[in-house]
Amino acid sequence: MPTDLPISRRGALQAALAAGMAAPSLVPSLALGAGKADDRRASPKRYDMKKSINLWAFPYPQRMNLKECLQLARDAGFDGIELNYDLDNDLSPKSGPSEYAAIRKTAAEIGIAVSGLCSFLFWPYSFANNDPAIRKRGLELAGKMIEAAHDLGTENLLVVPGAVHIPWRTDYDPVPNDVCDARAREGVARLLPLAEKLGVSLNIENIFFNGYLMTPAEMNAFVDSFKSKHVRVHFDTGNIMEYQFPEHWAKLLGSRIKNIHFKEWTKKGTDHSLESFRPLLDGTTNWPAVMEALDKGGYRGYLTFEYFHPFPHYPEALIYQASDALDRMLGKKA
Repeated sequence: MPTDLPISRRGALQAALAAGMAAPSLVPSLALGAGKADDRRASPKRYDMKKSINLWAFPYPQRMNLKECLQLARDAGFDGIELNYDLDNDLSPKSGPSEYAAIRKTAAEIGIAVSGLCSFLFWPYSFANNDPAIRKRGLELAGKMIEAAHDLGTENLLVVPGAVHIPWRTDYDPVPNDVCDARAREGVARLLPLAEKLGVSLNIENIFFNGYLMTPAEMNAFVDSFKSKHVRVHFDTGNIMEYQFPEHWAKLLGSRIKNIHFKEWTKKGTDHSLESFRPLLDGTTNWPAVMEALDKGGYRGYLTFEYFHPFPHYPEALIYQASDALDRMLGKKA
């Protein structure tokens, strides 16, 4: 039979269909099991936790105002946003109940919750600083943060209680471990009455870089010593990834965890500065193990993506990427 005769479009289609029916093993499934759990796409298990993002991931206030950030977070599918307290901007000592009420109202109208309050001010105004004036100012600012958290309608205030060393600051004299511990405990104890009165939880963050509360056992002992439901843990997955593993911490911290930062890190890198953190899923964190440990511990709160470098171009891309990554961790993608 000649092989060079022209083949009609209809004939070619019929031939292709016949070949597909005759040899199905040669035709890959285009659907890849559509609608079924597939751990190449997302967690096959659904987790009952909420998505949040820290304001540092946005180009605020240089290119976006606070309302724009709130709206973008909501548009990207986040349930909450963690705001940051500073010496300037919308959340600062310059603001008070009326300003925070306006922010809370705007967030409610947009449909996004304030998942927590965070601040870099715990570093320049550390409770453990060798200068008594700086320690005093640190406690004053932390008190204002408690009031701001209350006015914003969130129970969560991240607290860094002290530091033996702060690698990225040249103005911080090292503090002996026992002195740091004593000052940290004194600081939290002085803040606790106000926190209890206003219903705000002082969530102690694990840092590792500061040389204090380096293990889950130390963190548990610190938190438990206050015997108050208003002193809990703010667990950060990335801060201990250099030498430890967040799934181990999550299991041991258990029900003490009140709020969470999801930060990505790679153990393959050589940079150990704040520049080393990455967008979610672009690292070596065992996220399925972390999620399972949190779930077994009964955690049902916010998972907050924290990242310090907004994209210089098309910054909303980072927000949508983080939202998609969290959806996959949470099993929200088929």
